[in-house]
Amino acid sequence: MSDKLTLLVIFGGASSEHEVSCNSAASVLTNINKEKYDIKTVGITKKGVWLYTKATTDQIASGEWESLEDNKFAHIITDYSKRLRVDDIGDMNIDVVFPILHGKNGEDGTMQGLLELAGIPFVGPDSTASASSMDKAITKAIIEQAGVCDQAECCIVHSGCDLDEISFVIEEHFEGEYPLFVKPANAGSSVGISKVKSREMLPKALAVAFAEDKKVLVEKAIVGREIEVAVLGNYGASGESAPRASLIGEIISANEFYDYTAKYNNVGSVTSVVKDLSPELETAIRDTAVSIYEVMGCDGFSRVDFFLEAGESGGFEDGRLVFNEINTIPGFTKISMYPQLWDATGIPYSELIDRLIGLALEKN
Repeated sequence: MSDKLTLLVIFGGASSEHEVSCNSAASVLTNINKEKYDIKTVGITKKGVWLYTKATTDQIASGEWESLEDNKFAHIITDYSKRLRVDDIGDMNIDVVFPILHGKNGEDGTMQGLLELAGIPFVGPDSTASASSMDKAITKAIIEQAGVCDQAECCIVHSGCDLDEISFVIEEHFEGEYPLFVKPANAGSSVGISKVKSREMLPKALAVAFAEDKKVLVEKAIVGREIEVAVLGNYGASGESAPRASLIGEIISANEFYDYTAKYNNVGSVTSVVKDLSPELETAIRDTAVSIYEVMGCDGFSRVDFFLEAGESGGFEDGRLVFNEINTIPGFTKISMYPQLWDATGIPYSELIDRLIGLALEKN
């Protein structure tokens, strides 16, 4: 009998971030220690079909995996027996799941709820933390109530109203100040986000956002450095498992703002480790990231995103830190900030995967 843990990697998903998920999964499967795990892979198509697959990492990254002839239909058994049922093969016992699913139908608590019903340990926050963190409006309300960090001024609008009328209400709320950012409350990787510089641009931006979600946030634009902190650990844990923050990363976007194209398709976008802040400010930012992680009730991992404004001196030491959002299944591609930051902090990719799986088992 093998003493390896049986790990199920689930990727793809019925999400606008399907391709990113496939690339993240390919990176994880390339870097994981295969001596420690008996790895099973299930891909979810954009239509929501679950397929047990023996695709290579290249086939997963390219999308070719979906058309392989030896794929089998599969689903999780929700009777606490910790099993994956695969057509023509039978049941497979699963020790732990790594759901590498970004955005809707994967990062929003739906997959987490399914795995909780099945009693299977999984990497990342539980269903409540995932759902709360996915919804930007709910996240803002929780962070505001906790008072752990400043946020951009915001108003929330809902679908079903005339876009011109909503635009009038928005302009009145912000007293005619532009630019503004229009964002769907539930979407990932800057999908459906527009930067609006005038009243005339609002209806189109709202239509784009409402195509992704029925609830939309309109935020005052923040001028500052875009910085990110990777957080690792379990909520309420102590010792080595307690939440801790990585070094701070910074994004230099090739586009006007860090939208989906700038994040994944534009080689001009640059990410780097921040090295020009004082140790005191770095510590304060990292501590704030951990506080937000804990306030949202996260386990395993998340990436916390901020803006750092320039202060009255013109530098950043006296600038304002503004919370932007938290991502509970951050990208794991070869260019993604989360694994890069932990590598810079002293935890290489393969070890990071081991730690996440260990945290998932410990959480249960």
